[in-house]
Amino acid sequence: MLKVYGSPLCPDCRELRVNFDANGVEYEYVDVTASMRNLKAFLAERDARSEFAPAKAIGAVGIPAIFTEDGAVTLDWEGYLAKRGLPVVYKENGPACGIDGKGC
Repeated sequence: MLKVYGSPLCPDCRELRVNFDANGVEYEYVDVTASMRNLKAFLAERDARSEFAPAKAIGAVGIPAIFTEDGAVTLDWEGYLAKRGLPVVYKENGPACGIDGKGC
């Protein structure tokens, strides 16, 4: 089963959940803002994996992060759905969080 790290504070994470649920994608959701244990688990993964380097380089947290059954990681939930021929529907309008102060 997929493991998804995210937060309800993140618009992209909320969009992922709406879309995964609507498309019947099974996943375990780990809210990184719900507890220190969850945050530490995510940070340990993020800091050890090269897939997060581009996100970290621009000051992004790196969520939502999808960990697949085969050990791969993607930060592109829309691409994940598209590769499976599943539709993407946006519930919220507006920009995602940005370290530049835009969005959120």
